[in-house]
Amino acid sequence: MSESTYELGEKIRREVNGDEVVDRIIANTDDFSRPIQDLLTEYCWGAIWGRAGLDRRSRSILNIGMLAALNRPDALAGHIRSGLVNGLTKDEIQECLLQVAVYAGMPAGLSSFSVAQKIFSDE
Repeated sequence: MSESTYELGEKIRREVNGDEVVDRIIANTDDFSRPIQDLLTEYCWGAIWGRAGLDRRSRSILNIGMLAALNRPDALAGHIRSGLVNGLTKDEIQECLLQVAVYAGMPAGLSSFSVAQKIFSDE
């Protein structure tokens, strides 16, 4: 029997974010938020991150760029941490954010650098 998309998603989510982070998220999940967490696990982590077409490092670069451009600081912080787990260096993350600043605008770039500085100072 093959692994379900949900099970694959849970496995990848834990490998990338760590058990402590995932356990904290699940502990804070209630009946209202459970459907979005299930969707996230099955589709984002299982159906997309579980595909063979890109490695995790490449997916991290994409997510950092998209979340920075969309100015989503909470999600960006998590994906900067995940990017480090997936092998990105601080310099590579800096380059991603510089590119965002040029293509998506300085406000998004400045905000993203602020998020990254906090993550790097916490590490």
